[in-house]
Amino acid sequence: MAAASAWIVALALVAALCCSPAIADEHDHKYDHGEELVLWMNTVGPYHNRQETYSFFTLPFCKGPKKAISHHHETIGENLQGVSLQFSGLDMKFGINVPTTEFCSVELTEKKYKAFRYAIKNHYWYQMYLDDLPMWALVGDFGAGHNDKERSTDTMFIWTHKKFDVGVNGNRIVDVNVTTGKRVPLKPGITLHFTYEVNFKQSKVSFDKRFDKYLDPHFFQHRIHWFSIFNSFMMVIFLVGLVTMILMRTLRKDFVRYSKDNELDDIERDLGDEYGWKQVHGDVFRPPDNVMLFSALVGTGYQIAFVALCVILFVIMGDLYTERGSVLTTAIFVYAATSPVNGYFGGGLYARLKGTQWIKQTLLSALLMPAVVSTAILLVNFVAIYYNASRAIPFTTMLVVVCIWLFVVLPLTLVGAVLGRNLAGTMDIPCRINPVPRPIPEKKWFMHRWVISLLGGLLPFGSIFIEIYFVFTSFWAYKVYYVYGFMLLVFLILTIVTVCVTVVCTYFLLNSEDYRWHWTAFLSGASVALYVYMYSFYYYVMKTKMSGAFQTTFYFGYSALFALVVGLMCGTFGYAGSSVFVYRIYKNLKLD
Repeated sequence: MAAASAWIVALALVAALCCSPAIADEHDHKYDHGEELVLWMNTVGPYHNRQETYSFFTLPFCKGPKKAISHHHETIGENLQGVSLQFSGLDMKFGINVPTTEFCSVELTEKKYKAFRYAIKNHYWYQMYLDDLPMWALVGDFGAGHNDKERSTDTMFIWTHKKFDVGVNGNRIVDVNVTTGKRVPLKPGITLHFTYEVNFKQSKVSFDKRFDKYLDPHFFQHRIHWFSIFNSFMMVIFLVGLVTMILMRTLRKDFVRYSKDNELDDIERDLGDEYGWKQVHGDVFRPPDNVMLFSALVGTGYQIAFVALCVILFVIMGDLYTERGSVLTTAIFVYAATSPVNGYFGGGLYARLKGTQWIKQTLLSALLMPAVVSTAILLVNFVAIYYNASRAIPFTTMLVVVCIWLFVVLPLTLVGAVLGRNLAGTMDIPCRINPVPRPIPEKKWFMHRWVISLLGGLLPFGSIFIEIYFVFTSFWAYKVYYVYGFMLLVFLILTIVTVCVTVVCTYFLLNSEDYRWHWTAFLSGASVALYVYMYSFYYYVMKTKMSGAFQTTFYFGYSALFALVVGLMCGTFGYAGSSVFVYRIYKNLKLD
Protein backbone atom coordinates (compact mmCIF):
# COMPACT_ATOMS: atom_id res chain seq x y z
CA MET A 1 0.00 0.00 0.00
CA ALA A 2 2.84 2.35 0.85
CA ALA A 3 4.55 1.53 -2.43
CA ALA A 4 1.38 2.30 -4.35
CA SER A 5 1.00 5.62 -2.51
CA ALA A 6 4.60 6.55 -3.32
CA TRP A 7 3.99 5.72 -6.97
CA ILE A 8 0.90 7.95 -7.09
CA VAL A 9 2.69 10.86 -5.41
CA ALA A 10 5.67 10.52 -7.75
CA LEU A 11 3.45 10.43 -10.83
CA ALA A 12 1.67 13.56 -9.64
CA LEU A 13 5.02 15.30 -9.22
CA VAL A 14 6.29 14.35 -12.65
CA ALA A 15 3.01 15.50 -14.14
CA ALA A 16 3.45 18.86 -12.44
CA LEU A 17 7.03 19.19 -13.63
CA CYS A 18 6.63 17.96 -17.18
CA CYS A 19 3.09 17.76 -18.32
CA SER A 20 1.83 21.18 -17.31
CA PRO A 21 4.54 23.17 -19.09
CA ALA A 22 3.95 21.10 -22.22
CA ILE A 23 0.95 23.30 -23.06
CA ALA A 24 2.91 25.10 -25.75
CA ASP A 25 0.30 27.28 -27.34
CA GLU A 26 -0.68 30.92 -27.39
CA HIS A 27 -3.46 30.41 -24.83
CA ASP A 28 -6.29 28.68 -26.71
CA HIS A 29 -5.45 30.07 -30.19
CA LYS A 30 -8.68 32.08 -30.18
CA TYR A 31 -8.62 35.86 -30.59
CA ASP A 32 -11.08 38.70 -30.40
CA HIS A 33 -10.84 41.53 -32.92
CA GLY A 34 -8.02 43.84 -31.89
CA GLU A 35 -6.53 41.40 -29.39
CA GLU A 36 -2.76 41.34 -28.94
CA LEU A 37 -0.64 39.13 -31.22
CA VAL A 38 2.93 38.32 -30.24
CA LEU A 39 5.65 37.87 -32.86
CA TRP A 40 8.45 35.83 -31.32
CA MET A 41 11.94 36.02 -32.78
CA ASN A 42 13.61 32.66 -32.25
CA THR A 43 17.10 31.90 -33.53
CA VAL A 44 19.47 32.78 -36.34
CA GLY A 45 22.22 30.64 -37.84
CA PRO A 46 23.84 29.18 -40.98
CA TYR A 47 21.44 27.30 -43.22
CA HIS A 48 23.56 24.15 -43.61
CA ASN A 49 24.22 23.84 -39.85
CA ARG A 50 20.75 23.52 -38.45
CA GLN A 51 21.86 22.99 -34.86
CA GLU A 52 24.32 25.90 -34.86
CA THR A 53 21.81 28.52 -33.81
CA TYR A 54 22.16 31.77 -31.92
CA SER A 55 19.73 34.13 -30.29
CA PHE A 56 18.20 36.41 -32.94
CA PHE A 57 19.47 39.59 -31.31
CA THR A 58 23.08 38.40 -31.21
CA LEU A 59 23.13 40.03 -34.65
CA PRO A 60 22.74 43.82 -34.40
CA PHE A 61 19.05 43.79 -35.23
CA CYS A 62 16.83 46.20 -33.31
CA LYS A 63 13.53 45.68 -31.52
CA GLY A 64 10.25 47.41 -32.15
CA PRO A 65 8.88 50.10 -29.86
CA LYS A 66 6.49 47.85 -27.92
CA LYS A 67 8.02 46.86 -24.58
CA ALA A 68 5.45 44.83 -22.64
CA ILE A 69 3.44 41.70 -23.54
CA SER A 70 0.76 39.88 -21.60
CA HIS A 71 2.26 36.38 -21.58
CA HIS A 72 5.38 34.32 -22.07
CA HIS A 73 5.99 30.60 -21.84
CA GLU A 74 8.72 28.01 -22.28
CA THR A 75 8.76 24.25 -21.83
CA ILE A 76 11.48 21.81 -20.86
CA GLY A 77 11.52 20.47 -24.41
CA GLU A 78 11.96 23.96 -25.87
CA ASN A 79 14.88 24.73 -23.57
CA LEU A 80 16.59 21.43 -24.34
CA GLN A 81 16.11 21.96 -28.09
CA GLY A 82 17.66 25.42 -28.03
CA VAL A 83 14.46 27.40 -28.64
CA SER A 84 15.22 31.01 -27.68
CA LEU A 85 12.05 33.06 -27.97
CA GLN A 86 12.46 36.82 -27.69
CA PHE A 87 9.77 39.42 -28.18
CA SER A 88 10.19 41.29 -31.44
CA GLY A 89 8.71 44.51 -30.16
CA LEU A 90 6.35 44.74 -33.13
CA ASP A 91 2.81 45.89 -32.41
CA MET A 92 0.29 43.48 -33.96
CA LYS A 93 -3.41 43.14 -33.28
CA PHE A 94 -5.74 40.45 -34.56
CA GLY A 95 -7.68 41.54 -37.64
CA ILE A 96 -6.10 45.00 -37.90
CA ASN A 97 -3.90 45.63 -40.93
CA VAL A 98 -0.68 47.60 -40.47
CA PRO A 99 0.62 49.67 -43.41
CA THR A 100 4.35 49.91 -44.09
CA THR A 101 5.73 51.26 -40.83
CA GLU A 102 9.28 51.92 -39.67
CA PHE A 103 9.83 50.33 -36.26
CA CYS A 104 13.55 50.93 -35.62
CA SER A 105 16.85 51.91 -37.21
CA VAL A 106 20.45 50.75 -36.85
CA GLU A 107 23.58 52.78 -37.57
CA LEU A 108 26.21 50.45 -39.04
CA THR A 109 29.38 50.83 -37.06
CA GLU A 110 32.37 48.80 -38.23
CA LYS A 111 31.56 46.07 -35.70
CA LYS A 112 27.91 45.81 -36.72
CA TYR A 113 28.84 45.90 -40.38
CA LYS A 114 31.23 42.98 -39.96
CA ALA A 115 28.61 41.01 -38.02
CA PHE A 116 25.99 41.42 -40.77
CA ARG A 117 28.57 40.72 -43.48
CA TYR A 118 29.67 37.48 -41.81
CA ALA A 119 26.06 36.37 -41.40
CA ILE A 120 25.16 37.06 -45.03
CA LYS A 121 28.34 35.42 -46.33
CA ASN A 122 27.54 32.23 -44.36
CA HIS A 123 23.89 32.08 -45.49
CA TYR A 124 22.39 32.99 -42.11
CA TRP A 125 18.64 32.88 -41.80
CA TYR A 126 16.32 33.29 -38.86
CA GLN A 127 13.10 31.84 -37.53
CA MET A 128 10.01 33.56 -36.13
CA TYR A 129 6.77 32.35 -34.55
CA LEU A 130 3.31 33.88 -34.73
CA ASP A 131 0.61 31.96 -32.87
CA ASP A 132 2.99 28.98 -32.74
CA LEU A 133 3.33 28.89 -36.54
CA PRO A 134 6.94 29.18 -37.73
CA MET A 135 8.29 31.49 -40.43
CA TRP A 136 11.77 31.75 -41.90
CA ALA A 137 13.64 34.52 -43.69
CA LEU A 138 17.18 35.21 -44.91
CA VAL A 139 19.27 37.92 -43.31
CA GLY A 140 20.54 39.12 -46.67
CA ASP A 141 21.93 38.17 -50.04
CA PHE A 142 25.07 38.38 -52.21
CA GLY A 143 25.52 40.31 -55.41
CA ALA A 144 24.31 39.23 -58.85
CA GLY A 145 24.90 35.65 -60.02
CA HIS A 146 23.13 32.36 -60.55
CA ASN A 147 24.98 30.23 -58.02
CA ASP A 148 27.38 30.53 -55.09
CA LYS A 149 30.50 30.25 -57.29
CA GLU A 150 29.38 33.04 -59.62
CA ARG A 151 27.98 35.35 -56.96
CA SER A 152 30.37 38.00 -55.72
CA THR A 153 30.73 38.57 -51.98
CA ASP A 154 32.12 42.06 -52.55
CA THR A 155 28.61 43.53 -52.64
CA MET A 156 26.18 42.32 -50.02
CA PHE A 157 22.59 43.27 -49.41
CA ILE A 158 20.40 43.13 -46.33
CA TRP A 159 16.62 42.84 -46.29
CA THR A 160 15.09 45.61 -44.18
CA HIS A 161 11.36 45.09 -44.77
CA LYS A 162 9.09 42.31 -43.54
CA LYS A 163 5.62 41.78 -44.94
CA PHE A 164 3.41 39.49 -42.85
CA ASP A 165 0.40 37.86 -44.50
CA VAL A 166 -1.87 36.29 -41.89
CA GLY A 167 -4.68 33.94 -42.90
CA VAL A 168 -7.62 33.75 -40.51
CA ASN A 169 -10.62 31.44 -40.31
CA GLY A 170 -13.17 32.85 -37.89
CA ASN A 171 -11.36 33.87 -34.73
CA ARG A 172 -8.32 31.70 -35.33
CA ILE A 173 -5.07 32.07 -37.27
CA VAL A 174 -4.62 29.27 -39.79
CA ASP A 175 -1.75 30.54 -41.97
CA VAL A 176 1.22 32.89 -41.66
CA ASN A 177 3.76 33.94 -44.24
CA VAL A 178 6.60 36.45 -44.30
CA THR A 179 8.08 38.14 -47.36
CA THR A 180 11.27 40.17 -47.14
CA GLY A 181 11.88 43.27 -49.23
CA LYS A 182 13.91 46.50 -49.60
CA ARG A 183 17.29 45.07 -50.59
CA VAL A 184 19.75 47.61 -49.15
CA PRO A 185 23.49 47.49 -50.01
CA LEU A 186 25.56 46.79 -46.91
CA LYS A 187 28.11 49.54 -46.21
CA PRO A 188 29.72 50.72 -42.98
CA GLY A 189 28.47 54.04 -41.66
CA ILE A 190 24.98 53.94 -43.20
CA THR A 191 21.75 53.79 -41.22
CA LEU A 192 19.41 50.87 -41.82
CA HIS A 193 15.71 51.61 -41.44
CA PHE A 194 13.70 48.47 -40.64
CA THR A 195 10.02 48.42 -41.59
CA TYR A 196 7.12 45.99 -41.44
CA GLU A 197 3.54 45.62 -42.58
CA VAL A 198 0.74 43.21 -41.65
CA ASN A 199 -2.13 42.09 -43.87
CA PHE A 200 -4.98 39.87 -42.68
CA LYS A 201 -6.99 37.81 -45.14
CA GLN A 202 -9.72 35.22 -44.93
CA SER A 203 -8.69 31.60 -45.46
CA LYS A 204 -10.62 28.39 -46.00
CA VAL A 205 -7.99 26.30 -44.24
CA SER A 206 -9.42 24.65 -41.13
CA PHE A 207 -7.60 25.09 -37.84
CA ASP A 208 -6.71 21.40 -37.47
CA LYS A 209 -5.11 21.46 -40.94
CA ARG A 210 -3.06 24.62 -40.53
CA PHE A 211 0.21 22.76 -39.92
CA ASP A 212 -0.07 20.69 -43.09
CA LYS A 213 1.81 23.27 -45.19
CA TYR A 214 4.97 22.52 -43.19
CA LEU A 215 4.82 18.81 -43.91
CA ASP A 216 6.43 17.24 -46.94
CA PRO A 217 4.35 14.26 -48.11
CA HIS A 218 6.35 14.01 -51.34
CA PHE A 219 9.45 13.26 -49.28
CA PHE A 220 8.13 11.08 -46.45
CA GLN A 221 5.54 9.21 -48.50
CA HIS A 222 7.80 8.64 -51.47
CA ARG A 223 7.57 5.27 -53.18
CA ILE A 224 10.98 4.37 -51.77
CA HIS A 225 9.61 4.80 -48.25
CA TRP A 226 6.60 2.60 -48.94
CA PHE A 227 8.82 0.06 -50.69
CA SER A 228 11.21 -0.08 -47.73
CA ILE A 229 8.33 -0.77 -45.33
CA PHE A 230 6.98 -3.49 -47.62
CA ASN A 231 10.46 -4.95 -48.09
CA SER A 232 11.06 -5.05 -44.33
CA PHE A 233 7.65 -6.63 -43.78
CA MET A 234 8.44 -9.37 -46.30
CA MET A 235 11.78 -9.87 -44.61
CA VAL A 236 9.97 -10.45 -41.32
CA ILE A 237 7.62 -13.03 -42.86
CA PHE A 238 10.51 -14.83 -44.56
CA LEU A 239 12.76 -14.70 -41.51
CA VAL A 240 10.12 -15.88 -39.06
CA GLY A 241 9.16 -18.73 -41.37
CA LEU A 242 12.78 -19.68 -42.01
CA VAL A 243 13.76 -19.58 -38.34
CA THR A 244 10.69 -21.53 -37.33
CA MET A 245 11.25 -24.20 -39.97
CA ILE A 246 14.96 -24.60 -39.35
CA LEU A 247 14.74 -24.62 -35.58
CA MET A 248 11.74 -26.92 -35.47
CA ARG A 249 13.30 -29.43 -37.83
CA THR A 250 16.73 -29.17 -36.23
CA LEU A 251 15.44 -29.29 -32.71
CA ARG A 252 13.20 -32.23 -33.54
CA LYS A 253 16.24 -34.13 -34.79
CA ASP A 254 18.16 -33.11 -31.67
CA PHE A 255 15.38 -34.33 -29.40
CA VAL A 256 15.18 -37.65 -31.31
CA ARG A 257 18.94 -38.13 -31.08
CA TYR A 258 19.01 -37.24 -27.37
CA SER A 259 16.10 -39.62 -26.71
CA LYS A 260 18.05 -42.45 -28.33
CA ASP A 261 21.08 -41.56 -26.24
CA ASN A 262 18.98 -41.86 -23.09
CA GLU A 263 18.00 -45.41 -24.04
CA LEU A 264 21.64 -46.52 -24.14
CA ASP A 265 23.42 -47.82 -21.08
CA ASP A 266 26.32 -45.91 -19.54
CA ILE A 267 29.06 -47.84 -21.43
CA GLU A 268 27.41 -47.33 -24.83
CA ARG A 269 26.77 -43.65 -24.06
CA ASP A 270 30.44 -43.16 -23.13
CA LEU A 271 31.53 -44.81 -26.40
CA GLY A 272 29.03 -42.71 -28.36
CA ASP A 273 29.73 -39.36 -29.95
CA GLU A 274 27.72 -36.94 -27.82
CA TYR A 275 27.72 -33.33 -28.86
CA GLY A 276 25.41 -30.34 -29.10
CA TRP A 277 23.43 -28.12 -26.80
CA LYS A 278 22.35 -30.93 -24.45
CA GLN A 279 25.90 -31.22 -23.16
CA VAL A 280 25.74 -27.78 -21.51
CA HIS A 281 22.44 -28.34 -19.69
CA GLY A 282 24.25 -28.21 -16.36
CA ASP A 283 25.72 -24.76 -17.07
CA VAL A 284 23.28 -23.01 -19.37
CA PHE A 285 21.41 -21.41 -16.45
CA ARG A 286 24.60 -20.36 -14.70
CA PRO A 287 24.55 -16.58 -14.02
CA PRO A 288 26.66 -14.55 -16.46
CA ASP A 289 29.62 -12.36 -15.58
CA ASN A 290 28.90 -8.85 -14.27
CA VAL A 291 25.34 -9.71 -13.22
CA MET A 292 24.70 -6.23 -11.83
CA LEU A 293 25.65 -4.40 -15.04
CA PHE A 294 23.85 -6.96 -17.18
CA SER A 295 20.57 -6.66 -15.29
CA ALA A 296 20.82 -2.85 -15.30
CA LEU A 297 21.32 -2.81 -19.08
CA VAL A 298 18.38 -5.14 -19.65
CA GLY A 299 16.13 -3.14 -17.32
CA THR A 300 17.11 0.09 -19.08
CA GLY A 301 16.42 -1.53 -22.44
CA TYR A 302 12.92 -2.52 -21.35
CA GLN A 303 12.24 1.03 -20.22
CA ILE A 304 13.52 2.53 -23.46
CA ALA A 305 11.31 0.17 -25.45
CA PHE A 306 8.26 1.20 -23.40
CA VAL A 307 9.13 4.89 -23.78
CA ALA A 308 9.57 4.56 -27.55
CA LEU A 309 6.27 2.72 -27.96
CA CYS A 310 4.32 5.13 -25.74
CA VAL A 311 5.73 8.27 -27.38
CA ILE A 312 5.00 6.94 -30.87
CA LEU A 313 1.41 6.15 -29.88
CA PHE A 314 0.95 9.53 -28.16
CA VAL A 315 2.22 11.40 -31.22
CA ILE A 316 -0.03 9.38 -33.53
CA MET A 317 -3.06 10.15 -31.36
CA GLY A 318 -2.26 13.79 -30.58
CA ASP A 319 -0.17 15.17 -33.49
CA LEU A 320 2.40 16.40 -30.96
CA TYR A 321 4.86 17.27 -33.73
CA THR A 322 2.86 20.46 -34.38
CA GLU A 323 3.86 21.97 -31.01
CA ARG A 324 7.33 23.25 -30.18
CA GLY A 325 9.25 20.80 -28.01
CA SER A 326 6.17 18.70 -27.24
CA VAL A 327 7.62 15.40 -28.44
CA LEU A 328 10.74 15.83 -26.29
CA THR A 329 8.73 17.01 -23.28
CA THR A 330 6.44 14.01 -23.66
CA ALA A 331 9.44 11.67 -23.90
CA ILE A 332 10.86 13.08 -20.65
CA PHE A 333 7.50 12.67 -18.90
CA VAL A 334 7.03 9.11 -20.19
CA TYR A 335 10.61 8.17 -19.26
CA ALA A 336 10.05 9.37 -15.70
CA ALA A 337 6.63 7.72 -15.45
CA THR A 338 7.90 4.35 -16.75
CA SER A 339 10.81 4.13 -14.30
CA PRO A 340 9.08 1.22 -12.48
CA VAL A 341 9.49 -0.78 -15.68
CA ASN A 342 13.26 -0.43 -15.37
CA GLY A 343 13.25 -1.41 -11.72
CA TYR A 344 10.80 -4.29 -12.18
CA PHE A 345 12.55 -6.06 -15.07
CA GLY A 346 16.11 -5.20 -13.98
CA GLY A 347 15.50 -6.01 -10.29
CA GLY A 348 13.60 -9.20 -11.10
CA LEU A 349 16.36 -10.41 -13.42
CA TYR A 350 19.05 -9.56 -10.86
CA ALA A 351 17.22 -11.62 -8.24
CA ARG A 352 16.77 -14.57 -10.61
CA LEU A 353 20.50 -14.47 -11.37
CA LYS A 354 21.25 -14.77 -7.62
CA GLY A 355 22.38 -11.19 -7.15
CA THR A 356 22.54 -9.97 -3.54
CA GLN A 357 23.45 -6.25 -3.68
CA TRP A 358 20.06 -5.13 -4.93
CA ILE A 359 20.33 -1.54 -3.62
CA LYS A 360 23.45 -0.96 -5.71
CA GLN A 361 21.75 -2.60 -8.68
CA THR A 362 18.72 -0.32 -8.32
CA LEU A 363 20.91 2.79 -8.14
CA LEU A 364 22.85 1.63 -11.19
CA SER A 365 19.64 1.00 -13.14
CA ALA A 366 18.24 4.42 -12.23
CA LEU A 367 21.52 6.22 -12.97
CA LEU A 368 22.82 4.37 -16.02
CA MET A 369 20.90 6.05 -18.84
CA PRO A 370 20.61 9.51 -17.26
CA ALA A 371 24.36 9.52 -16.54
CA VAL A 372 25.32 8.58 -20.10
CA VAL A 373 22.90 11.07 -21.64
CA SER A 374 23.92 13.84 -19.24
CA THR A 375 27.62 13.28 -19.92
CA ALA A 376 27.14 13.52 -23.68
CA ILE A 377 24.88 16.57 -23.37
CA LEU A 378 27.30 18.32 -21.01
CA LEU A 379 30.18 17.83 -23.44
CA VAL A 380 28.09 19.29 -26.27
CA ASN A 381 26.86 22.00 -23.92
CA PHE A 382 30.39 23.17 -23.18
CA VAL A 383 30.97 23.63 -26.91
CA ALA A 384 27.63 25.47 -27.21
CA ILE A 385 28.58 27.78 -24.33
CA TYR A 386 31.94 28.47 -25.95
CA TYR A 387 30.17 29.45 -29.17
CA ASN A 388 27.48 31.37 -27.22
CA ALA A 389 24.89 29.33 -29.11
CA SER A 390 21.23 29.03 -28.17
CA ARG A 391 21.75 25.27 -27.86
CA ALA A 392 23.41 25.89 -24.50
CA ILE A 393 21.01 24.45 -21.92
CA PRO A 394 20.08 26.91 -19.13
CA PHE A 395 21.11 26.03 -15.59
CA THR A 396 17.49 26.15 -14.39
CA THR A 397 16.51 23.53 -16.98
CA MET A 398 19.37 21.31 -15.83
CA LEU A 399 18.17 21.74 -12.26
CA VAL A 400 14.62 20.73 -13.21
CA VAL A 401 15.90 17.60 -14.98
CA VAL A 402 18.03 16.67 -11.95
CA CYS A 403 14.97 17.12 -9.68
CA ILE A 404 12.92 14.89 -11.97
CA TRP A 405 15.57 12.18 -11.68
CA LEU A 406 16.05 12.61 -7.93
CA PHE A 407 12.41 12.88 -6.86
CA VAL A 408 10.65 10.87 -9.56
CA VAL A 409 12.90 8.47 -11.49
CA LEU A 410 14.87 7.17 -8.49
CA PRO A 411 11.87 6.49 -6.19
CA LEU A 412 9.84 4.88 -8.97
CA THR A 413 12.79 2.69 -9.96
CA LEU A 414 13.08 1.60 -6.35
CA VAL A 415 9.36 0.77 -6.24
CA GLY A 416 9.72 -1.25 -9.44
CA ALA A 417 12.78 -3.08 -8.09
CA VAL A 418 10.92 -4.11 -4.92
CA LEU A 419 7.98 -5.38 -6.98
CA GLY A 420 10.34 -7.16 -9.38
CA ARG A 421 12.21 -8.97 -6.62
CA ASN A 422 8.98 -10.09 -4.97
CA LEU A 423 6.93 -10.97 -8.05
CA ALA A 424 9.49 -11.98 -10.68
CA GLY A 425 12.58 -12.72 -8.62
CA THR A 426 12.37 -16.52 -8.67
CA MET A 427 12.75 -18.87 -11.61
CA ASP A 428 12.04 -22.57 -11.70
CA ILE A 429 14.94 -23.63 -13.90
CA PRO A 430 14.45 -27.01 -15.61
CA CYS A 431 18.09 -28.10 -15.20
CA ARG A 432 20.28 -28.36 -12.14
CA ILE A 433 23.40 -26.19 -12.28
CA ASN A 434 26.68 -28.11 -11.97
CA PRO A 435 28.92 -27.03 -9.08
CA VAL A 436 31.95 -26.85 -11.39
CA PRO A 437 31.69 -25.03 -14.76
CA ARG A 438 32.10 -27.24 -17.81
CA PRO A 439 35.19 -26.48 -19.94
CA ILE A 440 34.33 -24.85 -23.25
CA PRO A 441 35.75 -26.77 -26.22
CA GLU A 442 37.77 -25.22 -29.02
CA LYS A 443 35.73 -24.02 -31.97
CA LYS A 444 36.16 -22.38 -35.33
CA TRP A 445 36.71 -18.63 -35.50
CA PHE A 446 33.24 -17.85 -36.88
CA MET A 447 31.62 -19.51 -33.86
CA HIS A 448 33.29 -17.24 -31.33
CA ARG A 449 30.99 -15.04 -29.31
CA TRP A 450 32.32 -11.72 -30.60
CA VAL A 451 31.86 -12.82 -34.22
CA ILE A 452 28.31 -14.00 -33.57
CA SER A 453 27.56 -10.76 -31.71
CA LEU A 454 28.84 -8.55 -34.54
CA LEU A 455 26.99 -10.46 -37.24
CA GLY A 456 23.78 -10.47 -35.21
CA GLY A 457 23.15 -6.77 -35.81
CA LEU A 458 23.32 -6.86 -39.61
CA LEU A 459 19.78 -8.02 -40.37
CA PRO A 460 18.09 -5.75 -37.80
CA PHE A 461 19.98 -2.78 -39.24
CA GLY A 462 19.01 -3.83 -42.76
CA SER A 463 15.35 -3.74 -41.75
CA ILE A 464 15.49 -0.14 -40.47
CA PHE A 465 18.24 1.73 -42.30
CA ILE A 466 15.83 3.37 -44.78
CA GLU A 467 13.75 4.69 -41.89
CA ILE A 468 16.93 5.91 -40.21
CA TYR A 469 17.60 8.01 -43.32
CA PHE A 470 14.22 9.71 -42.96
CA VAL A 471 14.72 10.23 -39.21
CA PHE A 472 18.19 11.71 -39.79
CA THR A 473 16.91 13.97 -42.55
CA SER A 474 14.15 15.20 -40.27
CA PHE A 475 16.46 15.94 -37.34
CA TRP A 476 19.49 17.26 -39.20
CA ALA A 477 17.69 19.03 -42.05
CA TYR A 478 14.57 21.17 -42.32
CA LYS A 479 11.90 18.45 -42.38
CA VAL A 480 9.08 17.86 -39.93
CA TYR A 481 8.85 14.13 -39.19
CA TYR A 482 5.17 13.24 -38.98
CA VAL A 483 4.82 9.69 -40.36
CA TYR A 484 4.82 8.03 -36.94
CA GLY A 485 2.60 5.26 -38.30
CA PHE A 486 5.59 4.21 -40.41
CA MET A 487 7.78 4.44 -37.32
CA LEU A 488 5.42 2.15 -35.38
CA LEU A 489 5.59 -0.46 -38.14
CA VAL A 490 9.38 -0.22 -38.24
CA PHE A 491 9.49 -0.55 -34.44
CA LEU A 492 7.49 -3.80 -34.61
CA ILE A 493 9.54 -5.10 -37.54
CA LEU A 494 12.78 -4.33 -35.70
CA THR A 495 11.54 -6.19 -32.64
CA ILE A 496 10.61 -9.33 -34.55
CA VAL A 497 13.77 -9.40 -36.70
CA THR A 498 16.02 -8.87 -33.66
CA VAL A 499 14.36 -11.68 -31.70
CA CYS A 500 14.58 -14.10 -34.64
CA VAL A 501 18.24 -13.35 -35.33
CA THR A 502 19.36 -13.59 -31.70
CA VAL A 503 17.50 -16.86 -31.19
CA VAL A 504 19.45 -18.34 -34.11
CA CYS A 505 22.71 -16.89 -32.75
CA THR A 506 21.97 -18.39 -29.34
CA TYR A 507 21.22 -21.80 -30.84
CA PHE A 508 24.52 -21.79 -32.77
CA LEU A 509 26.41 -20.82 -29.62
CA LEU A 510 24.82 -23.51 -27.48
CA ASN A 511 25.27 -26.12 -30.20
CA SER A 512 29.00 -25.37 -30.11
CA GLU A 513 28.79 -26.27 -26.39
CA ASP A 514 29.34 -22.69 -25.20
CA TYR A 515 26.88 -21.94 -22.41
CA ARG A 516 27.76 -18.21 -22.13
CA TRP A 517 24.65 -17.13 -24.01
CA HIS A 518 23.38 -14.25 -21.85
CA TRP A 519 25.83 -11.59 -22.97
CA THR A 520 26.00 -13.03 -26.48
CA ALA A 521 22.24 -12.75 -26.92
CA PHE A 522 22.25 -9.19 -25.61
CA LEU A 523 25.22 -8.06 -27.69
CA SER A 524 23.90 -9.76 -30.83
CA GLY A 525 20.94 -7.43 -30.71
CA ALA A 526 22.86 -4.45 -29.35
CA SER A 527 25.45 -4.60 -32.15
CA VAL A 528 22.92 -2.84 -34.39
CA ALA A 529 24.12 0.32 -32.61
CA LEU A 530 27.52 -0.08 -34.26
CA TYR A 531 25.99 -0.16 -37.73
CA VAL A 532 23.70 2.79 -36.96
CA TYR A 533 26.68 4.86 -35.85
CA MET A 534 28.71 3.82 -38.89
CA TYR A 535 25.77 4.91 -41.05
CA SER A 536 25.84 8.32 -39.33
CA PHE A 537 29.37 8.85 -40.70
CA TYR A 538 28.17 8.01 -44.20
CA TYR A 539 25.20 10.35 -43.84
CA TYR A 540 27.40 13.20 -42.60
CA VAL A 541 29.82 12.94 -45.51
CA MET A 542 27.44 12.09 -48.35
CA LYS A 543 24.11 13.71 -47.44
CA THR A 544 24.92 16.94 -45.61
CA LYS A 545 26.91 20.14 -46.04
CA MET A 546 27.60 20.55 -42.33
CA SER A 547 30.81 22.21 -41.23
CA GLY A 548 32.47 23.66 -38.16
CA ALA A 549 33.51 22.29 -34.78
CA PHE A 550 30.17 23.02 -33.09
CA GLN A 551 27.96 21.29 -35.65
CA THR A 552 30.33 18.33 -35.97
CA THR A 553 30.48 17.84 -32.19
CA PHE A 554 26.72 18.15 -31.92
CA TYR A 555 26.11 15.74 -34.81
CA PHE A 556 28.37 12.91 -33.70
CA GLY A 557 27.54 13.36 -30.00
CA TYR A 558 23.79 13.05 -30.49
CA SER A 559 24.17 10.37 -33.18
CA ALA A 560 26.10 8.31 -30.63
CA LEU A 561 23.24 8.73 -28.14
CA PHE A 562 20.70 7.68 -30.77
CA ALA A 563 22.77 4.60 -31.64
CA LEU A 564 23.15 3.74 -27.95
CA VAL A 565 19.40 3.95 -27.32
CA VAL A 566 18.65 1.72 -30.32
CA GLY A 567 21.37 -0.71 -29.21
CA LEU A 568 20.08 -1.04 -25.64
CA MET A 569 16.55 -1.58 -26.88
CA CYS A 570 17.54 -4.22 -29.45
CA GLY A 571 19.89 -5.91 -26.99
CA THR A 572 16.98 -6.31 -24.58
CA PHE A 573 14.78 -7.69 -27.35
CA GLY A 574 17.49 -10.21 -28.18
CA TYR A 575 18.00 -11.33 -24.61
CA ALA A 576 14.25 -11.59 -23.91
CA GLY A 577 13.65 -13.75 -26.99
CA SER A 578 16.68 -15.95 -26.34
CA SER A 579 15.74 -16.37 -22.69
CA VAL A 580 12.33 -17.77 -23.62
CA PHE A 581 13.91 -19.98 -26.28
CA VAL A 582 16.54 -21.44 -23.93
CA TYR A 583 14.02 -22.10 -21.18
CA ARG A 584 11.64 -23.86 -23.56
CA ILE A 585 14.16 -26.21 -25.19
CA TYR A 586 15.71 -27.31 -21.91
CA LYS A 587 12.31 -27.68 -20.28
CA ASN A 588 11.35 -30.18 -22.99
CA LEU A 589 14.64 -32.04 -22.69
CA LYS A 590 14.46 -35.39 -20.89
CA LEU A 591 17.42 -35.75 -18.59
CA ASP A 592 18.54 -38.61 -16.42
